[in-house]
Amino acid sequence: LTHEWWMKQRSNFQVFVSLSVVQEISAGNSEAAEARVELIAGIPRLQVSLEARTLANRLIAVHALPTKAKEDALHIAIAAFHEMNYLLTWNCRHIANEQMQEAIRATCLLGGYEAPVVCTPAELMGE
Repeated sequence: LTHEWWMKQRSNFQVFVSLSVVQEISAGNSEAAEARVELIAGIPRLQVSLEARTLANRLIAVHALPTKAKEDALHIAIAAFHEMNYLLTWNCRHIANEQMQEAIRATCLLGGYEAPVVCTPAELMGE
């Protein structure tokens, strides 16, 4: 589904990737990492700002996400800080978890940010 979204739907959106994601996909098997990094070549990068880090820490502090999900909180915070409409992910444990969305949205709003709509590629394709 990710490949299908990439091929059929990507052109309908302005796509961005955070430097946090770049670091994440650069890890692991070197050949696979190189292929992942090559796939996102040319996509504008969202910087990891101090404000995003502060929001990520707040998401953890208020238990909107568990302590072990610091990197996931940072993904959400970067998207909120940069006013992204959507955060596309397959991480349904902490990011695309509907049970956590209310606390995430409330925490972002208290920090002065609107949380992005968090969804999987399947949801964004309407499937």
